Amino acid sequence: MFVSWTLTRYLSRQFFMAVMAAFIICLAIVFLADMVELLRRTANKEGITFATVLTMALLRLPNLGIQLLPFAVLLGGMASLLRLSRSSELVVTRAAGVSAWQFLAPALCVAFAIGVFSITVYNPVAATLTGRFEQLEARYIKGKASLLSVAETGLWLREATSSGKTVVHALRGSQANKIQLREVIVFQYAPDDSFAGRIDAEAAALEAGFWTLTNAWVTQPDQPSRFYETFRLPTDLQKEQVQESFAGPETISFWDLPHFIAVADKAGFSVLRHRIHLHSLISSPFLLCTMVIVAAIFSMRISRLGGFGQLVLGAIFTGFIFFFFTKLSLALGSSGIIPPFLAAWAPAIFTALVGLAALFHLEDG
Repeated sequence: MFVSWTLTRYLSRQFFMAVMAAFIICLAIVFLADMVELLRRTANKEGITFATVLTMALLRLPNLGIQLLPFAVLLGGMASLLRLSRSSELVVTRAAGVSAWQFLAPALCVAFAIGVFSITVYNPVAATLTGRFEQLEARYIKGKASLLSVAETGLWLREATSSGKTVVHALRGSQANKIQLREVIVFQYAPDDSFAGRIDAEAAALEAGFWTLTNAWVTQPDQPSRFYETFRLPTDLQKEQVQESFAGPETISFWDLPHFIAVADKAGFSVLRHRIHLHSLISSPFLLCTMVIVAAIFSMRISRLGGFGQLVLGAIFTGFIFFFFTKLSLALGSSGIIPPFLAAWAPAIFTALVGLAALFHLEDG
């Protein structure tokens, strides 16, 4: 049976408005919780005002919204279908011969469109704001600025101490057991930013309190270059500091992520988390469609069996299981146990299979 365009628009509008309402409510709750957490973290910090904390919470909110979107679709879908059931609109539609798959089609299309919008438009904005948040967090909470940046020309490490500044450039690197760099150039500057020296080395390894440079040529102003098979350069950097400064996947736009992965991988740095994040973004439209199917399962059971409490408990339980399974899958992917593609797509595939099986059972017996 063909579903009229008028009914399709009506169902789409009802679903979209319910999802947006659920999304705004979830954002408001998470914003308040995040604001309290930031206030706790900055309670003993000097020089940070309430306005700064508020700005940090607002900057991180869009990224939290991406994580909340599946739950908003689930809750919004259940709310819209339950309202249609209580007003008998869904009953009349079903009595007219419209199957569950037909009246779910508008909601599925809207959910897919929301997913596409979230990764193509919303995500780049959220990534930019998240990057700004991490800069403020590094300055006011962690007390240290970003140290590492990766570009097509290689990777750059910056360090500022009371004795001056040091900039390390390398064409390649690795961070397996310790930070190791290849084809290294070290630029040294005095506290007044005047040039203090340059070191060209074949390799560099970050040890406790110093860089170990191999086959290094040390050049200082007005002095001839000197060669050292092994040269130790003092530093306050630690492996954890460098790893934490590596750009997180949440701070990189969906459009820039593939290029960043290619450049960072060429530079020798692990981009496993970034690959998983990219696949997670690509799978999000399909995941949102899966949430619509799950919402239909609970709504159909409520309309037949009654009981608002069942709806609430079912939504909470489903959200908990989905959250747990997603975190478990991403953790297995980040540890290298399962491929990035499977780690990102497994939650959507698993939920879709379970949802489709349950909906087939309810609809066709």
